[in-house]
This record gives sequence, structure tokens and C-alpha cells, in this order.
Amino acid sequence: MNDLDHRPGVKEINLVRRNLKLEGVTEDNREAIILEIDTLVGVESVSFDASKETINMAYDATHCDLDGIEALLQAHCADTSQGLWTKIKEGYYKFVDQNIKDNDEHDPHCCNAMPKALPGSRKK
Repeated sequence: MNDLDHRPGVKEINLVRRNLKLEGVTEDNREAIILEIDTLVGVESVSFDASKETINMAYDATHCDLDGIEALLQAHCADTSQGLWTKIKEGYYKFVDQNIKDNDEHDPHCCNAMPKALPGSRKK
């Protein structure tokens, strides 16, 4: 796959998949939550498994993050589960998302370049 196989704003190298258990999702707010998350820049796909009460997302971690998605959930009276396993996964997901964002912003430097001549040194 290449970047052209994805939605605009999504790069293959920064694509992450997230599965989190939710609380407070009803038939009334489920479609609104999915629609609002799906319209965010960088989101590749989003779905909700009602039998497991789990949201499944794929997004570009340089454009989107879990904190923003959680804010949208809370605006619709839903939230991530308070269970231990969900909190562990949530912390790991946030760490990886931040790492991807930091690596994308990093400007690599070349360490094998010839050093510049010091002022006052002899040049040949």
C-alpha cells in the first residue's frame, strides 16, 4: 500500500489502529460519535462493535490523537471504560502517538560532514 490508498491527510507510515472499550454509548449518541470522529482530519476509519462495546479506529497519529477523540466522546456523554486493561492500553496508545508525532517533527542531522574551519586557522 502507498499513501494514495488512504484518505487525504493519512500517511501509511504514521497509521495506527486503536481498539478501546467505551462506556455510556447508547443508540442515540452512537451514530453522532462515529460521524464526528470519522470527519476528523487524519482518520482513516472508525466503527463501533455494540456486542463488545468497543470502538475500532485507524488514524494518522501526526494529525489526530487519543486526547482529542476522548474529548469528542465526552461531549456526547460517553467515555473510555474505567477498567484496568483499558487504562493500560490507553496509556500505551498515548505514549506511541506522542512518539510518532515527535519523530515526525524531528529534523535529522548529518554527523559525518566535514567540520567547518575555525576562524584564524590556516587554509590550504
